[in-house]
Amino acid sequence: MQNGIEAIEAMFAQAKAAKRAAFLPYFPIGYPDYESSLEAIISMSEAGVDGFEIGIPFSDPLADGPTIQAATQIALQNGITVRVCLQAVRELRERGVYQPMLLMGYLNPMLAYGLDNFVHDAKDAGANGLIVPDLPPDEADELIALCAQNAMALVFFLAPTSNVERIKLVAECATGFIYVVSLTGVTGARSELPSYLTEFIERLRSQTDKPLVMGFGISTPEQARR
Repeated sequence: MQNGIEAIEAMFAQAKAAKRAAFLPYFPIGYPDYESSLEAIISMSEAGVDGFEIGIPFSDPLADGPTIQAATQIALQNGITVRVCLQAVRELRERGVYQPMLLMGYLNPMLAYGLDNFVHDAKDAGANGLIVPDLPPDEADELIALCAQNAMALVFFLAPTSNVERIKLVAECATGFIYVVSLTGVTGARSELPSYLTEFIERLRSQTDKPLVMGFGISTPEQARR
């Protein structure tokens, strides 16, 4: 049986063999309600997406634009907590979702839960990794160690403003893949993506061969194909 990191590596290998990018949609648990969010994920699983970012709602989502902020607020009003999100991952596995699932959320709720318990319970529920937008690698020693002990991926972020030292640090510390922020600012649809993206990707590729997953502002199939 594959561990969390191996499952993500296999996902990217399959996409590469098919000569296409992997597609990992983001779904916040609890929007518009708990069951509907699970049904949406199950439908996308049956449609054959490559993996999932499973959103843990937080009251102060600094990196997110108005769409995810609104969804997060509704999820919180629906009583969604870290524990409920872990329950959701377990239930999704029981209902046949087989693709890699990475829990994506801000650090504070994980700290409140207890990092050791959170990583253990996330793995036990069936998650393959974590994405923590507000945790840079130079402040992540404890979580890096916990994820390594549990064979869970830990994804870090790189932005167009990242310097060479930051790129090298993220390339060294990230497991599973590197999350590439396509633009400065918050999440949300954009009519156009920045013209410097190609140069940015080439700059990253000169420093690492780890898979790159791009997010922020991608809203059309044409933008995804770029």
